[in-house]
Amino acid sequence: MPLTIQIEEKPKLDNPVLIEGLPGIGFVANIVALHLIHELEAKRFARIFSASFQDLAATTETGEPRSPINELYYYRSMDESHDLIIWYGNTQALTTVGQYELCGRILDVAEELGCGFLITVGGFKQEEVKETPEIYCAASDGETLKEALNLGAKIMVGNIFGVAGILIGLGALRGFKGFSILVETPGTCPDAKAARHALSVLNKYLGLKVDLSRLDLAAEKTAKILESFGWVRAVKEEEKKREELRWFV
Repeated sequence: MPLTIQIEEKPKLDNPVLIEGLPGIGFVANIVALHLIHELEAKRFARIFSASFQDLAATTETGEPRSPINELYYYRSMDESHDLIIWYGNTQALTTVGQYELCGRILDVAEELGCGFLITVGGFKQEEVKETPEIYCAASDGETLKEALNLGAKIMVGNIFGVAGILIGLGALRGFKGFSILVETPGTCPDAKAARHALSVLNKYLGLKVDLSRLDLAAEKTAKILESFGWVRAVKEEEKKREELRWFV
């Protein structure tokens, strides 16, 4: 099955910002996206299926199958904050070709909705994490990099694997501006603390007023969803081997 996007609604948005929230190191982006969806009461408008996703279906307590899937949600601002497109899912693509196809198709949808700015979120694995985690960034261009640095981030030097890196790079080639937010994390479990710092940055940059008091609930739900697909178990096993899943960021 080729990558398929089922559009359920085509929302009318005013210069929206796309926020990526797929599984990665510490599941920071996943927690951030899920919390935004709940707190902003964002509405799903598209589902994405791909043969490059995991080849399994997890069953629920009622016996119903849960397939690997990505989803797009929208939030229409009622104040001076930005309209948002939130990209959430329980998996990334497992092949290089699949990752590039996935990012390319999401950029197509974003462009059709008038989006010109991207923010990807992730964890930056560190053996020792400070009490207040450092935040690192990379950006599509020098001007946008300065905006990210003004949020208290430091320049990320190295590789950003997975969607968090690919989306910014491909987007820049197509005229999108944007940056990645990478928060220090040990990376061994859903890291609500790192997600809290990422959300604080998003609140500040986008003019949002998202309540962070229920963030732990998003982390718990993320853990349950990802455990059903073996993601949390895979991270723990790889941690023992001192290796990282290459599609994680």
